[in-house]
Amino acid sequence: MTIGSSVSEDPVGRGSAATSGGVGASRRPVVTLTAAAVVILLLDIVTKHIAVAQLSDRGPVNVIPGVLDLQLTRNSGAAFSLAGGATVVLSLVALAVIAVVVFAARRLRSVGWAIVLGALLGGALGNLTDRIFRAPGPLRGHVVDFVHLHHWPIFNAADSAIVCGGILAVVLSLLGIGLDGTRYGDSGEAGSGAGEAAPGADSRGVAPVAGDGGVIRADPPAGRGGVGPGGP
Repeated sequence: MTIGSSVSEDPVGRGSAATSGGVGASRRPVVTLTAAAVVILLLDIVTKHIAVAQLSDRGPVNVIPGVLDLQLTRNSGAAFSLAGGATVVLSLVALAVIAVVVFAARRLRSVGWAIVLGALLGGALGNLTDRIFRAPGPLRGHVVDFVHLHHWPIFNAADSAIVCGGILAVVLSLLGIGLDGTRYGDSGEAGSGAGEAAPGADSRGVAPVAGDGGVIRADPPAGRGGVGPGGP
Protein backbone atom coordinates (compact mmCIF):
# COMPACT_ATOMS: atom_id res chain seq x y z
CA MET A 1 0.00 0.00 0.00
CA THR A 2 1.43 3.35 -0.96
CA ILE A 3 1.06 6.56 1.03
CA GLY A 4 -0.63 8.26 -1.90
CA SER A 5 -3.36 5.65 -2.00
CA SER A 6 -3.95 5.57 1.76
CA VAL A 7 -4.08 9.29 2.49
CA SER A 8 -7.14 11.13 1.23
CA GLU A 9 -6.92 14.79 0.16
CA ASP A 10 -10.43 15.21 1.54
CA PRO A 11 -10.43 13.45 4.94
CA VAL A 12 -14.14 13.96 5.56
CA GLY A 13 -15.13 13.02 2.05
CA ARG A 14 -17.10 16.21 1.42
CA GLY A 15 -15.00 18.01 -1.15
CA SER A 16 -16.98 16.93 -4.19
CA ALA A 17 -20.36 17.53 -2.55
CA ALA A 18 -19.30 20.91 -1.18
CA THR A 19 -18.03 22.02 -4.56
CA SER A 20 -21.17 20.92 -6.36
CA GLY A 21 -23.31 22.59 -3.68
CA GLY A 22 -21.44 25.87 -4.11
CA VAL A 23 -21.87 25.77 -7.87
CA GLY A 24 -25.58 25.03 -7.48
CA ALA A 25 -26.00 27.88 -5.01
CA SER A 26 -24.25 30.32 -7.35
CA ARG A 27 -26.38 29.29 -10.31
CA ARG A 28 -29.72 29.45 -8.51
CA PRO A 29 -30.03 33.28 -8.56
CA VAL A 30 -29.13 33.37 -12.26
CA VAL A 31 -31.81 30.76 -12.97
CA THR A 32 -34.29 32.82 -10.91
CA LEU A 33 -33.37 35.97 -12.84
CA THR A 34 -33.81 34.22 -16.18
CA ALA A 35 -37.12 32.64 -15.21
CA ALA A 36 -38.52 35.94 -13.91
CA ALA A 37 -37.48 37.78 -17.07
CA VAL A 38 -38.98 35.12 -19.36
CA VAL A 39 -42.28 35.00 -17.44
CA ILE A 40 -42.65 38.78 -17.48
CA LEU A 41 -41.74 39.03 -21.15
CA LEU A 42 -44.25 36.33 -22.16
CA LEU A 43 -46.95 37.87 -19.95
CA ASP A 44 -46.34 41.29 -21.52
CA ILE A 45 -46.44 39.96 -25.09
CA VAL A 46 -49.59 37.89 -24.53
CA THR A 47 -51.53 40.63 -22.72
CA LYS A 48 -50.61 43.20 -25.37
CA HIS A 49 -51.72 40.86 -28.13
CA ILE A 50 -55.07 40.34 -26.39
CA ALA A 51 -55.44 44.08 -25.77
CA VAL A 52 -54.86 44.91 -29.45
CA ALA A 53 -57.29 42.20 -30.55
CA GLN A 54 -60.06 43.07 -28.10
CA LEU A 55 -59.77 46.80 -27.43
CA SER A 56 -59.05 48.25 -30.88
CA ASP A 57 -61.70 50.67 -32.17
CA ARG A 58 -63.77 50.65 -29.00
CA GLY A 59 -64.17 52.73 -25.89
CA PRO A 60 -62.88 51.97 -22.40
CA VAL A 61 -63.99 48.71 -20.80
CA ASN A 62 -64.85 49.23 -17.13
CA VAL A 63 -63.40 46.64 -14.77
CA ILE A 64 -63.92 48.46 -11.47
CA PRO A 65 -66.15 51.49 -12.04
CA GLY A 66 -64.43 54.71 -11.07
CA VAL A 67 -61.15 52.89 -10.34
CA LEU A 68 -59.93 50.70 -13.20
CA ASP A 69 -60.74 50.34 -16.88
CA LEU A 70 -59.04 48.99 -19.99
CA GLN A 71 -58.43 51.23 -22.98
CA LEU A 72 -55.93 50.84 -25.80
CA THR A 73 -53.31 53.51 -26.46
CA ARG A 74 -50.06 53.68 -28.44
CA ASN A 75 -47.21 55.24 -26.49
CA SER A 76 -44.15 56.72 -28.19
CA GLY A 77 -42.53 57.60 -24.86
CA ALA A 78 -41.34 55.86 -21.73
CA ALA A 79 -43.33 54.13 -19.02
CA PHE A 80 -46.59 55.88 -18.14
CA SER A 81 -46.39 57.91 -21.37
CA LEU A 82 -43.43 59.98 -20.18
CA ALA A 83 -40.95 61.54 -22.64
CA GLY A 84 -43.21 61.16 -25.64
CA GLY A 85 -41.42 61.40 -28.97
CA ALA A 86 -38.06 60.17 -27.64
CA THR A 87 -38.61 56.63 -28.85
CA VAL A 88 -35.17 56.07 -30.38
CA VAL A 89 -33.40 57.39 -27.28
CA LEU A 90 -35.57 55.24 -25.02
CA SER A 91 -34.82 52.18 -27.15
CA LEU A 92 -31.11 52.77 -26.69
CA VAL A 93 -31.62 53.25 -22.95
CA ALA A 94 -33.48 49.93 -22.82
CA LEU A 95 -30.55 48.24 -24.57
CA ALA A 96 -28.17 49.78 -22.02
CA VAL A 97 -30.33 48.55 -19.14
CA ILE A 98 -30.30 45.03 -20.58
CA ALA A 99 -26.49 45.14 -20.89
CA VAL A 100 -26.11 46.33 -17.27
CA VAL A 101 -28.39 43.55 -15.98
CA VAL A 102 -26.47 40.88 -17.89
CA PHE A 103 -23.17 42.25 -16.56
CA ALA A 104 -24.45 42.39 -12.95
CA ALA A 105 -25.68 38.79 -13.17
CA ARG A 106 -22.06 37.57 -13.13
CA ARG A 107 -21.67 38.37 -9.42
CA LEU A 108 -25.28 37.74 -8.42
CA ARG A 109 -25.81 35.55 -5.32
CA SER A 110 -29.03 37.01 -3.88
CA VAL A 111 -32.40 35.57 -4.88
CA GLY A 112 -34.07 38.88 -3.98
CA TRP A 113 -31.81 40.81 -6.32
CA ALA A 114 -32.32 38.10 -8.93
CA ILE A 115 -36.05 38.89 -8.87
CA VAL A 116 -35.29 42.62 -9.11
CA LEU A 117 -33.01 42.21 -12.11
CA GLY A 118 -35.37 39.70 -13.71
CA ALA A 119 -38.26 42.17 -13.41
CA LEU A 120 -36.18 44.99 -14.87
CA LEU A 121 -34.88 42.78 -17.67
CA GLY A 122 -38.30 41.35 -18.53
CA GLY A 123 -39.92 44.80 -18.47
CA ALA A 124 -37.20 46.37 -20.60
CA LEU A 125 -37.38 43.53 -23.12
CA GLY A 126 -41.18 43.74 -23.25
CA ASN A 127 -41.29 47.41 -24.19
CA LEU A 128 -38.21 47.10 -26.39
CA THR A 129 -39.98 44.37 -28.36
CA ASP A 130 -42.75 46.84 -29.17
CA ARG A 131 -40.26 49.52 -30.19
CA ILE A 132 -38.49 47.12 -32.54
CA PHE A 133 -41.41 45.30 -34.16
CA ARG A 134 -44.37 47.69 -34.06
CA ALA A 135 -45.14 50.66 -36.33
CA PRO A 136 -43.80 53.06 -37.41
CA GLY A 137 -40.49 51.15 -37.57
CA PRO A 138 -37.53 49.54 -35.78
CA LEU A 139 -36.48 51.41 -32.62
CA ARG A 140 -39.33 53.87 -33.29
CA GLY A 141 -42.28 51.58 -32.66
CA HIS A 142 -45.01 52.69 -30.29
CA VAL A 143 -45.56 50.71 -27.08
CA VAL A 144 -49.00 49.23 -26.43
CA ASP A 145 -50.57 50.44 -23.15
CA PHE A 146 -54.00 49.40 -21.96
CA VAL A 147 -54.33 49.35 -18.13
CA HIS A 148 -55.87 52.56 -16.81
CA LEU A 149 -56.09 53.29 -13.11
CA HIS A 150 -58.07 56.51 -12.78
CA HIS A 151 -55.89 59.53 -12.04
CA TRP A 152 -52.85 57.55 -13.21
CA PRO A 153 -51.27 57.27 -16.68
CA ILE A 154 -52.12 54.20 -18.77
CA PHE A 155 -49.53 51.41 -18.52
CA ASN A 156 -48.86 47.75 -19.35
CA ALA A 157 -47.42 44.61 -17.72
CA ALA A 158 -43.82 45.58 -18.57
CA ASP A 159 -44.24 48.97 -16.88
CA SER A 160 -45.66 47.26 -13.79
CA ALA A 161 -42.69 44.87 -13.63
CA ILE A 162 -40.20 47.73 -13.88
CA VAL A 163 -41.92 49.69 -11.09
CA CYS A 164 -42.24 46.64 -8.81
CA GLY A 165 -38.60 45.76 -9.44
CA GLY A 166 -37.56 49.29 -8.53
CA ILE A 167 -39.55 49.20 -5.28
CA LEU A 168 -38.03 45.84 -4.31
CA ALA A 169 -34.56 47.21 -5.11
CA VAL A 170 -35.14 50.09 -2.67
CA VAL A 171 -36.30 47.65 0.02
CA LEU A 172 -33.24 45.41 -0.41
CA SER A 173 -30.95 48.44 -0.33
CA LEU A 174 -32.55 49.70 2.89
CA LEU A 175 -32.04 46.24 4.40
CA GLY A 176 -28.38 46.42 3.40
CA ILE A 177 -28.46 43.35 1.16
CA GLY A 178 -25.95 43.37 -1.68
CA LEU A 179 -25.93 41.55 -5.00
CA ASP A 180 -23.80 38.81 -3.48
CA GLY A 181 -26.39 38.19 -0.76
CA THR A 182 -24.35 39.59 2.12
CA ARG A 183 -25.38 42.51 4.30
CA TYR A 184 -23.30 45.66 4.16
CA GLY A 185 -20.77 45.76 7.04
CA ASP A 186 -20.79 42.01 7.74
CA SER A 187 -17.13 41.64 6.74
CA GLY A 188 -15.86 43.78 9.63
CA GLU A 189 -18.14 42.60 12.43
CA ALA A 190 -16.14 39.52 13.40
CA GLY A 191 -13.06 41.66 14.14
CA SER A 192 -9.47 41.01 13.25
CA GLY A 193 -8.69 38.96 16.36
CA ALA A 194 -7.00 41.88 18.15
CA GLY A 195 -6.89 41.47 21.91
CA GLU A 196 -6.83 37.68 21.83
CA ALA A 197 -4.21 35.99 24.00
CA ALA A 198 -1.18 34.68 22.22
CA PRO A 199 -0.87 30.88 21.86
CA GLY A 200 0.40 29.40 25.10
CA ALA A 201 -0.28 32.56 27.15
CA ASP A 202 -1.08 32.29 30.84
CA SER A 203 -4.12 33.74 32.63
CA ARG A 204 -2.56 37.23 32.51
CA GLY A 205 -2.24 37.02 28.73
CA VAL A 206 1.58 36.80 28.98
CA ALA A 207 3.22 34.37 26.64
CA PRO A 208 6.19 32.34 27.85
CA VAL A 209 9.59 33.15 26.36
CA ALA A 210 12.65 31.04 25.86
CA GLY A 211 15.50 31.64 28.32
CA ASP A 212 19.12 30.54 28.25
CA GLY A 213 19.63 27.05 27.05
CA GLY A 214 16.19 26.88 25.58
CA VAL A 215 14.48 26.70 29.00
CA ILE A 216 10.99 28.12 28.90
CA ARG A 217 10.30 30.78 31.51
CA ALA A 218 7.59 33.38 32.06
CA ASP A 219 7.95 37.03 32.92
CA PRO A 220 8.81 37.56 36.61
CA PRO A 221 5.81 37.79 38.92
CA ALA A 222 4.87 41.17 40.30
CA GLY A 223 6.30 42.31 43.63
CA ARG A 224 9.54 40.28 43.58
CA GLY A 225 11.91 42.90 42.39
CA GLY A 226 12.16 41.50 38.97
CA VAL A 227 13.89 38.33 40.15
CA GLY A 228 12.45 35.27 38.51
CA PRO A 229 13.48 31.73 37.93
CA GLY A 230 17.10 31.53 36.95
CA GLY A 231 17.80 34.95 38.51
CA PRO A 232 21.11 36.02 40.15
